[in-house]
Amino acid sequence: MSAIHTNAQHRHDFVLLFDVLDGNPNGDPDGGNLPRVDMETMHGLVTDVCLKRKIRNWIATYGDLMAENSEEARRLKLFVKHHGVLNDQIREAYLAEGLPVGQPSEETVRDSKVLEALYQVREFLPSSFTLFEEDDDNNDPVIKLRYSGELDADELKEQLQESEASPEWKAVKKLVEDLIKNSRKPKKSLQNTEKAKHWMCANFFDVRMFGAVMSTGLNAGQVRGPMQLTFSRSIDPVFPEDLAITRVAVADAKDREKLQTIGRKTKISYGLYRGYGFFSAPLAKQTGVTDRDLELFWEAVQGMFEVVDRSASRGLMAVRGLYIFSHENPLGNAPAHKLFDRISVQKRPEVDTPRSFDHYVIELDETNWPQGVTLTKLIEG
Repeated sequence: MSAIHTNAQHRHDFVLLFDVLDGNPNGDPDGGNLPRVDMETMHGLVTDVCLKRKIRNWIATYGDLMAENSEEARRLKLFVKHHGVLNDQIREAYLAEGLPVGQPSEETVRDSKVLEALYQVREFLPSSFTLFEEDDDNNDPVIKLRYSGELDADELKEQLQESEASPEWKAVKKLVEDLIKNSRKPKKSLQNTEKAKHWMCANFFDVRMFGAVMSTGLNAGQVRGPMQLTFSRSIDPVFPEDLAITRVAVADAKDREKLQTIGRKTKISYGLYRGYGFFSAPLAKQTGVTDRDLELFWEAVQGMFEVVDRSASRGLMAVRGLYIFSHENPLGNAPAHKLFDRISVQKRPEVDTPRSFDHYVIELDETNWPQGVTLTKLIEG
């Protein structure tokens, strides 16, 4: 029998503590990649998306170490991944379930100028367009462009915007328009959408755990994930720094006699962050989360900074606390915020400027403990 904190039939609320020393835990692209802060209080912020990315990376690494065709590896694919194409993932669900993706159309490209332009613009075309080679009736190789027919007019307009910005677009415009005209989008079917959604939940860890909107191409519906995270906030204000760095090498020989090339590095000296998470048993039942999924999630949280996230820019990051409140009642036995208030994190009175985890005191209030709630301390200090 699994421990209560890995039981997907229970509600779980948790407190996550992690710190950073001389690093940037989550850069803000709108702020020169400086560490994110609350501009009113200067408390540091780390987004939920940032932590989910690290958890996904851990799951991907764990899955890569498993036998490729094992049952568990099949269930640990990721919908959102680096340089991934979401519509390709949704199309995979339709093909796996034998669902219609539309009436495709294809054209042989015989004009050399059009073909040359296609090679230039194809990286900007939606993934529903495929440029491929096959033999004609005389066994001579020909180049063809195929369109799957899966996008409606609005989706096509949105996804072709980047292609239309290319200077080569004019040469291929008529070819693409003819393909679209000769194709046909599949009829909307709630049954097909539900089948595709079920397949996505069964095969993609992040879909069944975090949820996803899967209607950007073929429609696989929308999944509300049972595991939700908040922004994490530093216990005390932090001071983002933008430091100059130099290098002794130059990129080009002509710059050899110049001064050392100067770059930038952003960081905070130290910050202890506190975030929260919530796991819903009823939603987990809908998406098919298993006890093993939940066990892997806790392992991923504990190891998310250790496995593939180390970098000079992030300094030294570590998970310092993971406190899980598990409820006997799937709907809960106590309000989450009141459980969270039982964990107090305070700077030591003799410390002026915190520079290590030891500069804080963590206390747990165990008086008048609510009935039906179990606390599991996976990491403490």
